[in-house]
Amino acid sequence: MVVGLAAHEGGHLFFDVIFDADPGIKRVEFHGIPFFALTHRDDLGRHEEFAISSAGFWVQSATNEWLLTTRPRLRTESAPFAKGVFAFNIGASAMYTVAAFARAGPPERDTRGMAVSARMDEPWIGAVVLAPAAFDTWRYFDPDSRVAVWLSRAAKVGSVLLVLR
Repeated sequence: MVVGLAAHEGGHLFFDVIFDADPGIKRVEFHGIPFFALTHRDDLGRHEEFAISSAGFWVQSATNEWLLTTRPRLRTESAPFAKGVFAFNIGASAMYTVAAFARAGPPERDTRGMAVSARMDEPWIGAVVLAPAAFDTWRYFDPDSRVAVWLSRAAKVGSVLLVLR
């Protein structure tokens, strides 16, 4: 799970560096639970902000795509590391989706940054985050479903194309 979290945050950091966004770390808290958020300058353009806010999900999607393409029968394998990363990616997407639907959490949450920069309601962003995770879960349990494969890939590409909105 630590690797999944590091990869997610690394996605944000990657785009922070690309856009020379002056990345930093900020302590945040939600209902008394402390954690951290990567931060950056607040004068970025909408497209840069969207890319930075989305990057963690893009990394999760790319990682799951790689796992499910190279190991379509991952569910039947003895692969605790790969399954742990996959589970983190699905779980993180589910948790962010709940936060987006409820519009809950610290203002630094990824789904809020995506929603503001894309000029969309945050629950719609929650659906954008949930779709690849849901389709990847379907693929995990039914690796022979071509429909799940292509819906998963379409949802992932669609989430990236929102940067153009």
